[in-house]
Amino acid sequence: QVQLEESGGGSAQAGGSLRLSCVVSEYIDSSYCMSWFRQVPRKEREGVASVDNDGKSAYADSVKGRFTISQDKAENILYLQMNDLKPEDAAMYYCALDGYVGCPPLTESEYLYWGQGTQVTVSS
Repeated sequence: QVQLEESGGGSAQAGGSLRLSCVVSEYIDSSYCMSWFRQVPRKEREGVASVDNDGKSAYADSVKGRFTISQDKAENILYLQMNDLKPEDAAMYYCALDGYVGCPPLTESEYLYWGQGTQVTVSS
């Protein structure tokens, strides 16, 4: 059973930065897609960024140019560098993993494995 554990959330001022990490419990030696999602109460979960095993990434329009998804395959860690944070970025952030061959659109949230989430708060 693959387990995902996020960290790095916290509070930041608008315009500030945070880096989220997601540690994967085991090495995935097949095709996969890893993504970051976020959710605020009473709203749908929103896809933020994704990256596949070949390193191809995609971003939601709302975070393009500000967020960067990356992965350290040697350490089985997924990152989300968030710069120029805005109050609307405040949410619970989740990482997700599934064996997709190429990542699906960020509107797709059917992933087999999910982390518990890490909270991001942004003050104006």
